[in-house]
Amino acid sequence: MFSWLGKQGGGRERGGGTDVVQTVTGGLRDLYLRKLLPLEEHYRFHEFHSPALEEADFENKPMVLLVGQYSTGKTTFIRYLLEQDFPGMRIGPEPTTDSFIAVMYGETEGNVPGNALVVDPKKPFRKLGRFGNAFLNRFMCSQLPNEVLKSISIIDSPGILSGEKQRISRGYDFCQVLQWFAERVDRIILLFDAHKLDISDEFSEAIKSFRGQDDKIRVVLNKADQVDTQQLMRVYGALMWSLGKVIDTPEVLRVYIGSFWAHPLRNTENRRLFEAEAQDLFKDIQSLPQKAAVRKLNDLIKRARLAKVHAYIISYLKKEMPSVFGKENKKKELINKLPEIYIQLQREHHISAGDFPEVKKMQEQLENCDFTKFHSLKPKLIEAVDNMLANKIASLMNLIRQEESNMPTEMVHGGAFDGTMAGPFGHGYGEGAKEGADEEEWVVAKDKPAYDEIFYTLSPINGKISGISAKKEMVTSKLPNSVLGKIWKLADCDGDGMLDDEEFALAKHLIKIKLDGYELPGTLPSHLVPPSHRKPFQTAE
Repeated sequence: MFSWLGKQGGGRERGGGTDVVQTVTGGLRDLYLRKLLPLEEHYRFHEFHSPALEEADFENKPMVLLVGQYSTGKTTFIRYLLEQDFPGMRIGPEPTTDSFIAVMYGETEGNVPGNALVVDPKKPFRKLGRFGNAFLNRFMCSQLPNEVLKSISIIDSPGILSGEKQRISRGYDFCQVLQWFAERVDRIILLFDAHKLDISDEFSEAIKSFRGQDDKIRVVLNKADQVDTQQLMRVYGALMWSLGKVIDTPEVLRVYIGSFWAHPLRNTENRRLFEAEAQDLFKDIQSLPQKAAVRKLNDLIKRARLAKVHAYIISYLKKEMPSVFGKENKKKELINKLPEIYIQLQREHHISAGDFPEVKKMQEQLENCDFTKFHSLKPKLIEAVDNMLANKIASLMNLIRQEESNMPTEMVHGGAFDGTMAGPFGHGYGEGAKEGADEEEWVVAKDKPAYDEIFYTLSPINGKISGISAKKEMVTSKLPNSVLGKIWKLADCDGDGMLDDEEFALAKHLIKIKLDGYELPGTLPSHLVPPSHRKPFQTAE
């Protein structure tokens, strides 16, 4: 699809003193190195928020992070997508996955341990070394030749603990690691079990670590086939209530309901719902390669806005520090007054409150800093970032649109994604307007006798009823006029403003399709054309 899926080097040419951006990847990397990185380094942004970005961060494939309590089906979900086992996979009702596993494409199957992984410049994990050996011993890369992994990578996380188990220390800051991944992945999928809806303290902290990444979060209610329809309704309501307490956003999160494993459904009454939900989730994941450039651009803008705010905070603290005496007391005073400083900076520099880092966390980090070593405000560094946001980003958006139009659409293929594409088991096959597509007999014929009875009560003249007569019958469906108008247009095959018995039967069939919850076709499929209208209809086409 786009240039980051390939291995093009460089990103710009120098000619006549101007920089000509060749690829989106190169443009993003160039903007970061020349405009944003100097500001981050000058005000020690990397110590407070996020490590510096590297080459692999711009070149890597889209990544999907799976998070959930143990035994909610995270590893099984990956197995379901790939349709094959991957090295290091363990599945069971107990907390089996005790490591972060990056499932990525490789020509041969194998595992790469964490300590080796963080020194590989081709992988986007080098900055994870700062979490120490306790984490690296629980981190690995599982490589295998799989068609799905040619387009995306999947990060499996340890099952989040609940009850007494969450008191056990992992030996590293679990939420900080999740936050690091959240800033770099394209999609965060929170998995819940229909029988395990409680959000433990550790899970709550994990979700809060995704602050600022709300647009990436999707929720999957897994194992939904294990409850009946009435129970599922209550489970869904309980899940939304639980999420509302930990996710501080006015929008309702998108929840996909289904059973994501290759086993028979225990309750089949919601099969159609599960299939539709799975199709929606697959479409969302399949679109990630296409949207990856926009996501990276969006993340760079978020980072730039945070870096600007951080620079204002650090330079303000530096300005307020005394030159000789009372430094420690002044430092404590400034840390305590940080919420008021935020408000002052918001007014002074016209910054949104949502761009500021969390007050409590910032106060904790400032406790260990020497304010006298902070730098004063450098307007040129701020201006460079402002110029990047105001002008350079717009040109990159144009470049993204050019690459989209010049290159074929890249979608995720292989594994479970191919199983839903075509054939009789494809989503919607043989349903709604597609019913009867592979049958010789006209699909409307089986209900035509009942429709004929209604037709002849409408007093046809010369074998046809007028639009007024047809309207009286069609409005009894209680469908809106906009829908009935479309049905009339599809059913009036010869366009004479009247309906014969076959056209009327077709109109009633289309009404039934809409009332059953299916969408109407844009144009009338050939298998729905009434037999007596097929030759002239096809000639007109």
